[in-house]
This record gives sequence, structure tokens and C-alpha cells, in this order.
Amino acid sequence: MTSPDSSLSAAETNRYSRHLLLPEIGQAGQLKLKAARVLVVGCGGLGCPVLQYLAAAGVGTLGLLDFDTVDESNLQRQVLYATADVGRPKAVAAAEKLQAQNPHIELRPHQVHLTAANALGLFADYQIVVDCSDNFATRYLVNDACVILGKPLVFGAIFKFEGQVSVFNYQSGPTYRCLHPTPPAPGEVPNCAEIGVLGVLPGLVGTMQATETLKIILELGDVLSGRLLLVDALAMRFQPIRFRAVPANQQLTALAPDYAAFCGEAPAQGQAAGAPEISAEELKAWQASGRPLQLLDVRQPHEQARRSIGGRLIPLAQLPAELGSLQPSVPVVVHCASGVRSQQAAALLLAHGFTEVYSLRNGLADY
Repeated sequence: MTSPDSSLSAAETNRYSRHLLLPEIGQAGQLKLKAARVLVVGCGGLGCPVLQYLAAAGVGTLGLLDFDTVDESNLQRQVLYATADVGRPKAVAAAEKLQAQNPHIELRPHQVHLTAANALGLFADYQIVVDCSDNFATRYLVNDACVILGKPLVFGAIFKFEGQVSVFNYQSGPTYRCLHPTPPAPGEVPNCAEIGVLGVLPGLVGTMQATETLKIILELGDVLSGRLLLVDALAMRFQPIRFRAVPANQQLTALAPDYAAFCGEAPAQGQAAGAPEISAEELKAWQASGRPLQLLDVRQPHEQARRSIGGRLIPLAQLPAELGSLQPSVPVVVHCASGVRSQQAAALLLAHGFTEVYSLRNGLADY
């Protein structure tokens, strides 16, 4: 970190007094925090605790990158938001709350989709990037942009009751691609909307990400570079796994043109697409028209109990055994929570001779 040339006001000195009492931090360390510029990618479950603790610690400039809006289902774990924030842009709502929490810092909301076209420009003015995203395409994009720009990347991920934390690209250390050379197959690792997550887990993992970020800024302790910390919340067990750098992964010079295609989340140019998709508006018009339709819900019963748009419930795992109960000649529209499971189900139906099958694009998120 570059040495700041500013000073602490009387109000800042009082606010950060517990930091100032620590010889390892003191005024010099607090000034490093004040001069630091950190970009947090994703203002959801992981992003909320990361942002709250970095703001409280006095990180001088915080970037908040998120295009999503607050949904009621977020409130179980995204503790920065309240019921009144439902429908508001996360980056904007979070920036307002963090500014109220600490008026001495600068908040920069970036309410944009992160793409290969804008990543390098967005990252350029920040010293550290914290990845709080929830999909593999974004993780690979964030990693590659950090490698090209030479910026450390603080990583976190959650799954049901388990989490992971690591630091990539730190002082010539390993990158995300050194740990994960290739992405998992599409649908192999469901997201929170598909599988659920313990509400406190992102708080635990996000706090660890904030800790690693502060250590990097303050140049303190043993940073989690070259180590992946596995978190098991049910057993309250923490297990580090070491991994090595692969030199080729540290020498990237350009971003991939399509990270969604690389991760199998969208067809690459020239490749065949997956099952045809239908939008929520098209499905509603179809239903209103009275045309023959088999509407198939491949979620779990507890998901349907929370919200249903009609149709027959056959969980994805049970679908192969239930194919005989469906009519191959009647059009089928399959839906789930976000469109991942419905694509798998639609592909299965098409492979078994169903003539007209559609997956509801983005699942119930758009309906």
C-alpha cells in the first residue's frame, strides 16, 4: 500500500481509538486504511459483512459493484438491508446505509453489469478487489482482471453450511485459476436460490474476507495466499488446504471474450444452444391464450409451498421416473427458481422424444 499523506481529524481519532491503541496499527496504520481504495464485487450475502466491517474500520474509499435489486428472500442473510429496501438497487441502498454508518469515508456505487468490456476500467482505480459474487463466470472474470492489473483478490464462497476463503494474486502468489483451472459443469454446483444457505454463514465467511482485506492494507499477519480455508459451520471446523501457483496463470494479458460461455452458462458463438427458452411475458401470454400447455415445476416441495405459478410439481431428481406420465406431443414449459434446473429438465425431455420443450428464462426471478 502507498503511504497516505493525509491526517486524522479529531472525530476520526475518536472513532478509531481502539485501532489507535493497537501498536500494530496505530495512527500510521489507520492512515493506511484511510488511503486505501477497495472494490467489493457483489453486495449480497458476502458483500454485506465485508462492506460493513471495511466501512467501520475506516477504509477511505469503498466501491460497491452490483446490478441487482433487494429481494425479500435476501433479508434472511443480507443484514445490511431492511424490508423497506425491497426493490431498491443494492449498490445504492448499501452505499446510503454505509455512509450513515461512517460519514468519513467515500462510497462509490457501481450499478452496472460486470463484463469483459468494463472490468479493467472499473478495477483500475482500486488497490484491492474483494470477490463476493455467486457465479463462476464472474469469479473467473474478476480473477483475470486482477491478474492483468496486478491487484490482490480476496475471495469467498458459500454453499449450504460450508464456505471457502482465500487470497489470490497477492505478491506473485497463486491465482483463482491455479486452484480451479476449469469451471464445473453447468448446474453441478447450484447457487443459493437453488439449494439454500444457512443465514449466518455469509456473515462468518464475509467477516473473514474483511479480515484478510484489512491485513493486506495494514501489511499485518499471514495472508491466506496459497491457502484455501474450508469452513464447516455445522462442525465449526476450519481446514486450510495449500495449493501452488501455476506460472501460466499468472501471465494473462487479455480477458476472455465471453466468460458465460467459458463456464457453460451460455452457448459460445458458433455452438448449439441448450434447450429453447421462453420469457415470463411469453409464458403469461401463452397461458392467457388457452393453447395446450404442460407447465412443469422441477423445484422441491418446500419451494413450491412458498411460491407457485401453477403447473405440476416433479422435482428434478424424480423426473426420469415420471417421464411416462407426461405427454410427449403436448408443449412443455419447465421452470425452477432461476433457470438452472429447468434447463437440465428440458434437455432430458428433449432427449426422450418430447417435441416442443421450453425452459423459463431466469425462472421465477422474472415471473
